[in-house]
Order: sequence, then structure tokens, then C-alpha cells
Amino acid sequence: MPTVAGVDSSTQSCKIVVCDADTGEVLHRGRAAHPEGTEVAPGAWWQALLEAGDGLLEHVDAIAVAGQQHGLVALDAAGQPVRDALLWNDTRSAQAAADLVGELGGPEKWAQAVGTVPVAAITVAKLRWLAEHQPRLADRTARVLLPHDWLTWQLCGGPGSRTAPVTDRGDASGTGYWSPADGAYRHDLLSLAFGGRTPELPRVLGPYEAAGRTPHGALVAAGTGDNMGAALGLGLQPGDAVISLGTSGTAFALAERPSADPSGAVAGYADATGRFLPLVCTLNAARVLSSSARMLGIPLDELGPLAREAESGAGGLVLLPYLGGERTPNLPEAAGSLMGMRKANMHPPNLARAAVEGMLCNMADALDRLRAQDVRTRRVLIIGGAAKAPVVGEIAAEIFGTPVTVPEPEEYVALGAARQAAWALAGTPEPPHWPLAAAREIAAPGDASAGRRVRAAYADARSLVYG
Repeated sequence: MPTVAGVDSSTQSCKIVVCDADTGEVLHRGRAAHPEGTEVAPGAWWQALLEAGDGLLEHVDAIAVAGQQHGLVALDAAGQPVRDALLWNDTRSAQAAADLVGELGGPEKWAQAVGTVPVAAITVAKLRWLAEHQPRLADRTARVLLPHDWLTWQLCGGPGSRTAPVTDRGDASGTGYWSPADGAYRHDLLSLAFGGRTPELPRVLGPYEAAGRTPHGALVAAGTGDNMGAALGLGLQPGDAVISLGTSGTAFALAERPSADPSGAVAGYADATGRFLPLVCTLNAARVLSSSARMLGIPLDELGPLAREAESGAGGLVLLPYLGGERTPNLPEAAGSLMGMRKANMHPPNLARAAVEGMLCNMADALDRLRAQDVRTRRVLIIGGAAKAPVVGEIAAEIFGTPVTVPEPEEYVALGAARQAAWALAGTPEPPHWPLAAAREIAAPGDASAGRRVRAAYADARSLVYG
């Protein structure tokens, strides 16, 4: 029985699943924590992968890595990091992003060029920040990789091997210097961002092309970005929309054609199968619930039941959930705001409900932005750590005004990476068919007025604070 491993190297941790390559059955699991912060030494990811995979990876037939998108791994000529990697959630590059947008002639030009308008999270903006604020390190940078690229290279032997770094079209599409529509790097945009420097970039592999082999002989697949991994793990089909509630919140859907949103809200990514994955990203999702639970002085698993005690609308409390700044809407310097406080509504259940509603109203706005780009959304699936609380799906159906599907909790990013590894192992034009996970179906409310009132109150509060 061939076995494959999928690695989810996320912001907070490294998760590994080992699966039967034919059926997708999960046979083993591993996990290790990552350091906190918005910049991390790449070596910490490698150590976490080794810890999570200890005793699991020596005998698998193939492996793939799905990693957090956008992170800047700048390497010198010897293949060593010149500094800690700048992660997607590092907002220091906000002004650099704004400058780049203006220098190319506006957001429409960027959308046409690469399907995505730079914001602080995007790799191209981090390159500009590095060039402006640490020019000596920029001068030493001979090669630029993404987190998943770097880990894939380490699996294949790293700088001391004959294997050159590679990436895939899904993760490359989040850099701001690779065009999903053209399937090619835009070296002119790389040079524009990096002060005329043109560091080497990884070769972009096809969906089931192999990157190399581990020292143990396992095939190493191309890997991909975390959102693309989740789409592959869920077996996403055209018409499916996903709301992923992890550290960040994402709304994405499978599409047959590339998208180009000049507003910058929808990132026109590619996926891991040869199609496209238009996506809206927020900086704040599960952290809204964990932070609110901490403020209430309760364990996180008690927040959901507490929120159930409050009525829709949280008694008039509205939480704008921009706790770490925000990417969509583009408010990198924003802070969270709790509004509508009155003597009568200052009770823990209302605060718990307002936290869930605020997080989901932000995601409902993201879903609307996808639909505005003519992306079909026949059904909505909710995944991620925050989706484990049953109340989240229930309130989501009310706020979205649609039926909601909540698949059984699973490491879908890691599962998607494992499926890609099985695909590379098989070498077939289509990925292997793995059964879909069981799911909980939540019907849309018969009366949608309550959800509309919650969203209207949220929109009013946002307009009051941010215009």
C-alpha cells in the first residue's frame, strides 16, 4: 500500500497527515508549534517539520508541503537566509504597497498584470520594504522563495544538493510578480519593487510535476499555498465557495478563468490543479474569538455556548474585528472597536455573540466581493479552527442568508498536500479521487431579516469609524 504525507506549514504550527495514497484514509498525524510573530527564522519551520514528522516520514512514498502564502524568504548566494522571513501578517510594508500601486499607474494596471493589487501582505510589497529599509540585506539577496518553496527545497536536500528550488502556480500567484493569466513571471515588476535588483526565482512546476526526492527516496511534489491546499483537500468544484476561519479569514472559490479585480479586494490567484482560485483575505478570524474569550476570562470552548444565550444582534453591540489591522477592507493601521455599548446590553453573552457576528460579517462582505466578480457560489463551506464551534455555522447561515455546509473538522490544507503528493506519485492527468468528508448541513433561516439587520448595523458602525 503506497502512503503519502501532506504538510501544512501554517503561521502558527506545522501539521502533518500520512494517508493511504489510493483512498485518502488518514493513517497517522503529527504536529509541532511555530514561533509567534510576524517575522520568523525559516529554520524554525524546518525544525517544526522534523518534530511533527518524527517517525512518520521515513517510509512514505511521496510528500508535499502546503505553506502560508506571501512570506518573503530572502537567500544569499549560498542559499542561506539574509534575515528572518517576513510573514504575510507583517504590515510594515503597507506604504511600500501603496507606492508600488502608484508607480505602475494605479490598481487597474496591477490587476491586469498579475490579477492582484499589492497590499501589505503581498510578497512584492515586502521586497520593496526590504529594498528601502534594509538595502544592504537587499544587496545580499540572490534568490527569493516563499515558505513552501523553502521547505520543499530542504526536503530535497537544500543548498548542498543538486536540486534547484521550485514552486507551483498556486503559491506563485500570490507574489505580485507572477501572472496567472499568462502563466509567467513578471521580472519587470520584480525589478520595480526591488530597486532594480533581479534575484533568482524558483521554477514553476505543473500541478503533478515532482520537485525531486528526499534523502530517504520519497518523491517530493511541487507543493502549493495553504489556500490552494485546502481547495484540493476539500475536492472543491466550480460553484463551491469556502470560508476558511483560521488565523486569517479567507473566502475563495474555484473558477475556470482568471480574475482581475481593480479594487484589489479579490486576489486573482491560480489554484493547484491548473484552474484559478479568486480569493478575498482578511487578517482577523479565529483570533477574534480567542481574544474575546480571553477578555471575558473564559476558555475558548465556552465562548460558543455563551454566545447562544444572546439574541441575534447581540443587544445592539457591534464588534469591528480589526484586531491586527485589516487587509480587506485595506486598513493596515486599524484597531478593533466595540460599539453600541449601553447599560442594558453590557452582558457577557452579548459580547460573545458580537464577537462571532463581527467575524462573520467581515467574511460575508468578502463573499459579496467574490460574487461581484461573477464568481458562482452554489454552496458555502466553512472550515478552519473557528468552524469547530457549532454556533459559528448557525450564525453564519443567518448572516450569509444561505445554507451552510460545515465539513467534519480535518486538516484540509495538509490533506490537500497529501492528495497532491499522491497525484505526483501516480503521474496521471487528474488527481486521485478521495471520498469527501462527512459534513453538517445547516439550512438558511426561513426569515432572512435578522441577518440583514446584523449586517446593516455592522456596515453602519464601520462607516462611522472609517468612512
